[in-house]
Amino acid sequence: MPEVSTRSQIVATASGDIELRWAEVTDTGRRREANQDAVLAEYPLFVVADGMGGHIGGEIASASTVDRLRPVAEAGNVSAKAIEKALSRAVKDIASHPETTDDGTGTTVTGVYLDVSGPVPHWVTLNIGDSRVYLSRDDSIVQITTDHSVVQELIAAGRLSPEEAENHPYGNVITRAVGPSDGVTPDYVRLDVLDGDRFVICSDGLTKELTDYGIQHFLGEHDDPAAAVEAMLDAALENGGRDNVTIIVLNARLRGAAGEASVFDQDAAVTAPTTTIAGGVASSPAAD
Repeated sequence: MPEVSTRSQIVATASGDIELRWAEVTDTGRRREANQDAVLAEYPLFVVADGMGGHIGGEIASASTVDRLRPVAEAGNVSAKAIEKALSRAVKDIASHPETTDDGTGTTVTGVYLDVSGPVPHWVTLNIGDSRVYLSRDDSIVQITTDHSVVQELIAAGRLSPEEAENHPYGNVITRAVGPSDGVTPDYVRLDVLDGDRFVICSDGLTKELTDYGIQHFLGEHDDPAAAVEAMLDAALENGGRDNVTIIVLNARLRGAAGEASVFDQDAAVTAPTTTIAGGVASSPAAD
């Protein structure tokens, strides 16, 4: 078991402070020889990348993507424009590497960042591929991102049920990735910030082994992010560990000016995505 610890940060905003606590883990699993996942968990950006490709191509693709996104997180002012510029650079890195010539080389990238550029803070999720972002609120869990996969397209077209999709032969085939032959514009979802928000960002190595209910169960059992990711990883490995497993758990608590727990704007708060945008978010603060 990799060593896991919970980190925290207080984010001051005009509406009050946000206390963030998070932990991350990545593991090769029980059947893979190498770990082609990569993870970035540095405020304000929390991202998982799941590489694919022959030999070590997938490992290079996911690592290149995370390496290009890291300076965006370190700059502290994350935006869709900055993310897409970093992903474009990652594509060039992947294409120029001598060990990423396989046509199937690429990586998913999914995550969430806290946008505090406006008068009221918001979450913004981003996604390319079939890694996922889940949001837990009010004792329920919702998958915020939509998989870019063959089976998801079949489900959306009504040709396949979610139960049938679990064992479909094309279950691992994704329709969008960060790679030499693909675009690099993620889908974005913008969300209000509520007290008690909990995100799970993960590669499909987790969702192959745990249902949404299982993920919610371990969140309910463990308030501490490190304990939650350790419990989920243990369960994924016990259930087979057929793929690399990468998990981030991110908790948020809101504090008013005097330190009391609060929400920013209860009237504006929602429990579902406010906007889903493909091809950029030029109309929102996330794209500034």
